[in-house]
Amino acid sequence: MTAADKDTEQTAAPPAKAIATAKAFVDEHGGSARAVVENLGRAGARIVLIGEDGRFGDVLVPDVAVGAALVEAVDGLSPHEWDGETTAALKIGAAHRRKMAGPRAR
Repeated sequence: MTAADKDTEQTAAPPAKAIATAKAFVDEHGGSARAVVENLGRAGARIVLIGEDGRFGDVLVPDVAVGAALVEAVDGLSPHEWDGETTAALKIGAAHRRKMAGPRAR
């Protein structure tokens, strides 16, 4: 193993707080969840979690590699893309829709 490989391994280790947050989400929303890792550029990566009950949440991590490592580290998480099946699994309530629409919708 080269020094670069060790650096990559260390960089890809998800923070303990992110793992705990994802585990809690899985436990609270049916025991399993879909995970979509989104690149946010310099800001890092966002892992959108979609529970069995259709509720969603997210976890922010430093980069996409860390996001992928987090998905692998948490039992019950499975990697997904934004396809029709994943989008259909979301259940967004009226209150959240109003919040996302902003002040002009109120």
